[in-house]
Amino acid sequence: QVQLVESGGGSVQPGGSLRLSCAASGRIASINTMVWYRQAPGKQRELVGGITSGGITNYADSVKGRFTISRDNAKNTMYLQMNSLKPEDTAVYYCNAEIRHGWNNRPYDYWGEGTQVTVSS
Repeated sequence: QVQLVESGGGSVQPGGSLRLSCAASGRIASINTMVWYRQAPGKQRELVGGITSGGITNYADSVKGRFTISRDNAKNTMYLQMNSLKPEDTAVYYCNAEIRHGWNNRPYDYWGEGTQVTVSS
């Protein structure tokens, strides 16, 4: 019923910046928390950070001060601004969203397919 699509990934040099987007579409009554995860080859998927419907954010210690999460509720879109990128930020970045399909329905979690971010010199 809902599709999440990440975009904006690519290859950058250390110290560079990228801005990722996660757009939700489909039957949506409301979107609660939206979260960014990432997974590097051979590693567990880890939390990057999240944002509530009211705009309250939290971040993993590894990205604090470098990454910023925001959202545009009118567009059902979440963003991840990544600055001062490091090689260890290289991963597939995934979007997760808690979405209600109707006002009387319980929320469900949805995942995007991911977008690749590569940081190398």
